[in-house]
Amino acid sequence: MRALALLMLFASGAAAQSETTFQSTVPLVLAPTTVTDSKGRYIDGLTAEDLILYDNNVPQRIQLDWEISAISLVVAVQTSTNSTPVIDKLGRTGILLSNLLAGGAGETAMLSFDKEVKVRQDFTRDPDPLTHSLRMLRPGAADAHTLDAVEEGLRLLEKRPPSQRRVLLVIGEKRDAGSQAKLEEVARHVERVNATIYWLTYSPFLQPFTAKPRTMEDLKPEAERIKKRQCLQCPDPDDRLAPDQRPTNLLEGLAALGKLHQPDLADLFAKVTGGRTLNFLKKNALEEAIQLAGEEAHRQYLVTFQPTRGEPDQFHALRVEVRNRPELKAKTREGYWN
Repeated sequence: MRALALLMLFASGAAAQSETTFQSTVPLVLAPTTVTDSKGRYIDGLTAEDLILYDNNVPQRIQLDWEISAISLVVAVQTSTNSTPVIDKLGRTGILLSNLLAGGAGETAMLSFDKEVKVRQDFTRDPDPLTHSLRMLRPGAADAHTLDAVEEGLRLLEKRPPSQRRVLLVIGEKRDAGSQAKLEEVARHVERVNATIYWLTYSPFLQPFTAKPRTMEDLKPEAERIKKRQCLQCPDPDDRLAPDQRPTNLLEGLAALGKLHQPDLADLFAKVTGGRTLNFLKKNALEEAIQLAGEEAHRQYLVTFQPTRGEPDQFHALRVEVRNRPELKAKTREGYWN
């Protein structure tokens, strides 16, 4: 609940400064729910009668979506100057993102962000153009406008059909540096979109130790990069360069320390939306994190309920229990604004 309290503190503080009044925006509340046993194994086959959802400690009448909803997935990748090792690791993960997370009937879009947010790939069910777009990423400016990227991802998702389940996957640092978007505004937007946010994060201080040797292709400007659509045909040049002359890890570490006064966006948004935060360092850990996020997204119970009318701009805390099964753990979003 600490993450939730922080989000409410930042939201209420900013709202008081701007004297903004927020109206009720969620006529039907979606509460993605994960149920596991004591060993962390997913529990399937439960019904609406097996689950008890509490809204501010009051049990609610719930429904479960019995149909497997196709997922509309937006992948937001940080491409600031300290993201080079992560960008290198992402080159061949397009098929994992499309097949494991979005699923066969789903669709995936991709954007990148440093001080500018760019949509690199519109929604597609084909993993090849997504893989190509990932391989074409290059590091850009120093700052990472993370909140701006989340806001743009939500704009893309809210245009998808309402029958699609909406998921945003952020691959980047936990904290923001210079966004124009405000935390409370993005928090309300994610509420309206009913999106679930997963966050794959890393230490910018440690990542350079995992970097692979650079090539001439890595140094080319965007206009001169390989433009073939089928990335299986894209050559992997072996013209290795000398070790990259990036700023020292000490400087990157100091820059990371300077962001510590900013809220932990990964923890805040994952908990409030019912998603998950996963950390990685090496490429195999990144691929495992994608698999874990995909497995959870497809094993969740999609619980919905109609909230009662109340005072506007009031936060409602949610929790779920499994009826007569205290040994099982149910996890859902921490709450919503009425």
